[in-house]
Amino acid sequence: MKSDTVYKRTYNQMLDLIQDHAVGAPLPSETVLASEMGASRTTIRKVLNELCGAALLRFEDRSRIVLSHDCRDLYHPTVETVSASDRLEKLFMEWMLRGDAKPGTAINEAEMARRFDISTTGIREFLNRFSRFGLVERRPGSGWVFKGFSENFASELFEIREMFELRSAIAFCRQPRDAPCWNKLRQIEQEHHALLADIETRFHDFSDLDDRFHRLVIHGAPNRFIEDFYDIITFVFHYHYQWNKKSEKQRNRTAIVEHLRYIEALLSGDEAAVDAACRAHLKSARLTLFQSMINETPAGGMQGNGASVATPN
Repeated sequence: MKSDTVYKRTYNQMLDLIQDHAVGAPLPSETVLASEMGASRTTIRKVLNELCGAALLRFEDRSRIVLSHDCRDLYHPTVETVSASDRLEKLFMEWMLRGDAKPGTAINEAEMARRFDISTTGIREFLNRFSRFGLVERRPGSGWVFKGFSENFASELFEIREMFELRSAIAFCRQPRDAPCWNKLRQIEQEHHALLADIETRFHDFSDLDDRFHRLVIHGAPNRFIEDFYDIITFVFHYHYQWNKKSEKQRNRTAIVEHLRYIEALLSGDEAAVDAACRAHLKSARLTLFQSMINETPAGGMQGNGASVATPN
């Protein structure tokens, strides 16, 4: 159920937050927590009461005080914190990547429903959502067809990405210094350093880290339309680059270094530095996007005048 998913996700987020606060420190108010975690105050209160019962928090003058950081074994499995639509998106991307999906590939609703263990209604809603952007098309009498990507589509989408992320980066920079996003950013910074140190064997792990970093920045300026549209950006710029494995390790190494400069600028609070770092990273991403055009077409490759485009991050 959606409500159960939201509860479990909020529960895990609260465990993260507890570990970010010193023992004896109070957590933010229910109103602030609801805003930061994207949950209702009812859900927030339910989670807080549960954690008080687990002796991780205690009530004191309407505040919840951190009692312990011993919560490692209390997390709900990640798969239980992801909505059906998010899970379907991930499964669909993996199907395209591993199933040799090329432009013109037929998509059968019933077959996908069985494969992903999701209702045909959920499959249809997902496909309808992406059909608005021309990525899939419903053909009367023959079901759905995956249309692939054009160069113009990628170029137009990138322009929107630049506008959204530049706005969000500055808004992130203006967050109060005690806002939870800063601890999350420092954690992601540490993960970047760890991955860079082990890039030879772990370069495939970058895609997940890349997605989490950019989503964190996007949340700097909460906007339901931007966040919804970012799913389409993810569809192309996060997953599609994997279809071209050429120089993947070096591309990921370069992107990690750029992310670290970007993160350093955000942490500095210098809006001019943030703007410059964000523009530099996005400029590099755009350049790599169009330099990656090759004549051969990898599985699911972007089509445009016979070319294939692999995208960076």
